[in-house]
Amino acid sequence: MARPSLSTVAELLKPITWFPPMWAFSCGVVASAQSFSANWTLIVLGLVLTGPLVCASSQAVNDWFDRHVDAINEPNRPIPSGRMPGRWGLYIAILWTVLSLVWAWGLGTWGFWACALGLALAWAYSAPPFRLKLNGWWGNSACALSYEGLAWVTGGAVMLGGALPAGESLLLALLYSAGAHGIMTLNDFKAIEGDKQMGVRSLPVQLGPTGAAKAACIIMLVPQFVVVVMLLQWGQPWHAAGVLALVLAQLPLMLAFVRQPIEKALMLSAFGVPLYVSGMMVSAWALHFLHRVTL
Repeated sequence: MARPSLSTVAELLKPITWFPPMWAFSCGVVASAQSFSANWTLIVLGLVLTGPLVCASSQAVNDWFDRHVDAINEPNRPIPSGRMPGRWGLYIAILWTVLSLVWAWGLGTWGFWACALGLALAWAYSAPPFRLKLNGWWGNSACALSYEGLAWVTGGAVMLGGALPAGESLLLALLYSAGAHGIMTLNDFKAIEGDKQMGVRSLPVQLGPTGAAKAACIIMLVPQFVVVVMLLQWGQPWHAAGVLALVLAQLPLMLAFVRQPIEKALMLSAFGVPLYVSGMMVSAWALHFLHRVTL
């Protein structure tokens, strides 16, 4: 059987998607308030785990089980185009999943189990019998938790020698995961027709483009405002102000998006999401200084 080229394998693993979990992992590292220089090896190992391994695994799994939908929405993808022949897509998904688990075993108890849960959600998102992506509420929740919350927790756990991160860090990871549900919805606007044909009930399919746009914006905004309040309660007013400024900068982009959901979804993703994830790092630094003082 013909083998895919290395460039086709790289396209299947979608390196451009690795940034969000690697960024969330970095936020967990910062929030742990541990020394970067003393743990640089673990940081590098964790970044490889969250991006080139776990996230890449999820992309391969998704492309294999979405090959029929991609034949409509994105026929040039490696599998529907025939550049990834036979069952190579499935074999790569399984191989990368196993490699991820083996790699995570060396990063401590909580790091390993966070990785295992992330991989389980990745398979449940795309593969039967669960195939969570068939419903935008469940599927986007699984993705958001994997890409943001679990990656954040993994970063903190790795820095703490495999221990569970502090409660404040866990709360921020959960809040930013909740908000990321809205970010995941932005990706669904480009695939509305294919999703309708294949029975994928994304939020734009369920609520219509305008309803889904409003829902996505509200879901993104509410957790960020909660983060601002929490940072104030934790005695970090400057960081709270920084997060608030980043939230307010998202509002004009969101208003334009609600007026023209399909046309402006890419714009909000390109310019609004970086503001969102910047707030994650500002919040992480707030915990860094909070814990460094109180330890």
